[in-house]
Amino acid sequence: MSDVVILGTGMHPFGRFEKSYEELGAEAAAAALRDAGVEWSQIQAAYLSRMYLPATSGARILRRLGSTDISIVDIEAACASGGAALRQGVLAIRSGEVDLALVLGCEKMPRGFMDPSMIYSQWQIELGMSLNPAYWSMRARRHMHDYGTTELQIAKVAHKNHKNSVHNPYSMYQKEFSLDEILNSPLVCDPIRRLEICAPDDGAAAVVVASAKRARQLGANAKAINIAACCHTIARYSADFRCPADSMSATAANPGPTEVTAKQAYDRAGLGPRDIDCFEVQDTDAFCEIEICESLGLCVPGEGGRLIDEGRTEIGGATPVNMSGGLISKGEPVGASHLGQLVEIVSQLRGQAGPRQVADAKVGLAHVLGAGGNCAVTILQR
Repeated sequence: MSDVVILGTGMHPFGRFEKSYEELGAEAAAAALRDAGVEWSQIQAAYLSRMYLPATSGARILRRLGSTDISIVDIEAACASGGAALRQGVLAIRSGEVDLALVLGCEKMPRGFMDPSMIYSQWQIELGMSLNPAYWSMRARRHMHDYGTTELQIAKVAHKNHKNSVHNPYSMYQKEFSLDEILNSPLVCDPIRRLEICAPDDGAAAVVVASAKRARQLGANAKAINIAACCHTIARYSADFRCPADSMSATAANPGPTEVTAKQAYDRAGLGPRDIDCFEVQDTDAFCEIEICESLGLCVPGEGGRLIDEGRTEIGGATPVNMSGGLISKGEPVGASHLGQLVEIVSQLRGQAGPRQVADAKVGLAHVLGAGGNCAVTILQR
């Protein structure tokens, strides 16, 4: 056993709901506590990952479970907020300060593209540099130019993920689309189409983490999942077009956020990409999954399209990716995104994923990447 484990998980479905963020978060937190077999009164520290919620949201949500004197901290790191929050929980346990903590991600997103004023300078907004699909599409077009990646390969990613979502009750969209439907869906920003892109939405997910010693005391060894690594970094050199983009005219050969963070996680876990049985990765658009697979070491740069063509990222393939349906199907409530991935990975490692189950999964990796080069990678192991 590693020194920190996940004892329980809980999730509120992602979608659009006539509920307050307090209701969404409290439901996910209560579910995680039930799954862990512990009471709220036993939790010694709590962390909320969020980006769009108001100040002290963690305390407002968790007060519904009962008033306590514990530390409850809100954490924001763009799309990597969930990973940053989990890392704080892991560090608190490793320090010996606490041995049982709750990490919750929650968001209630505005409709449409994300508010650019939260992450861009005003001059960038006025120049039209502030809408996410613009820089996603530029990366896709560059990859297509350099390596011959095709629109069909990008569509195959969306087809796979929508197909997987049919069996995920937590997903916003639970419908399979044909390749023709995907390729003929409205163009958002060439070459990205509506059925190849994620939507902002509402949702919450939570995990209860504990020291290995506390897990043994609670008799929870059978269901405990080891946290082999939990890493969060901000890219030293932003080798992509993620905001804030002071210039979009230059390219850089430096390692990007995913390569840097994944290397830290692999080194900490003592594992490599070939040791991972299943992956949940950032697929804010379908091309993004192709690029992330390359950055995580599933293949060399330029070969991500072949992974899709050869079926290696299917649930029955050699390296299954986004068994949950990914963000394309679940949507992206930013603060809950990474915790939602971890709920899926824990389900896979416990053998509880039903039709989405990866056979004999022992190690899983979750990855998120967002504004400012924020990236988080968590590796779980049973």
